[in-house]
Amino acid sequence: MRTRSGQRASVAALVAALALGVAGCVPPEEPEATPPPGDGGNAVEQLSQLTVASAGSMKGYSRDRFPHWRDTGKNCDVRDSILQRDGKDVKLSGCNVVGGRWESVYDGGSATDPSDVDIDHTVPLANAWRSGADEWDNAKRGDFANDTTRPQLIAVSASSNRAKGDQDPSQWKPANRSYWCQYAKDWVTVKHYWKLTVTSAEKSALTDMLEGC
Repeated sequence: MRTRSGQRASVAALVAALALGVAGCVPPEEPEATPPPGDGGNAVEQLSQLTVASAGSMKGYSRDRFPHWRDTGKNCDVRDSILQRDGKDVKLSGCNVVGGRWESVYDGGSATDPSDVDIDHTVPLANAWRSGADEWDNAKRGDFANDTTRPQLIAVSASSNRAKGDQDPSQWKPANRSYWCQYAKDWVTVKHYWKLTVTSAEKSALTDMLEGC
């Protein structure tokens, strides 16, 4: 036989359960797992969001339409900033980079003279022009060409930068295959932020590269 106190406890429990049901309370859903670093998961999602379109015309293109390098101090500019960021044992004259050591992730080359180092635009200016930047004004194109927030600028060997030219990943990939995953993620990050299009061949190449992450 239940005691009165036991009955009161049972009734209280029933009332609480009904209240939860009425209020629609359910256990919180588990948040989606964040892709671990290096797996390319976020880049795959961003790539799926890019508009696929044929490459546009080069009509009207000029590197002067992408004003760079912007000043970052007395006698130095964005190029100096990237050289300092990507180099080791960097020597400065004021804020101007005059020496150091650079390892090129594109081809494994090295340099100690900053004049032997190029600052590559991950997404080349001409490629950006063909994928939507032709519709921007020069101020926005300048923001793109000097973008130090996204992985758009990187110090590499002059030979690898010039071999790349304005080609997309379906036409050119770094000789260093171990860098392909990072290169694809960086390319997608830049195009996604700047809302640039990709060609079908470019998207296919990026998809293959991200599978190796």
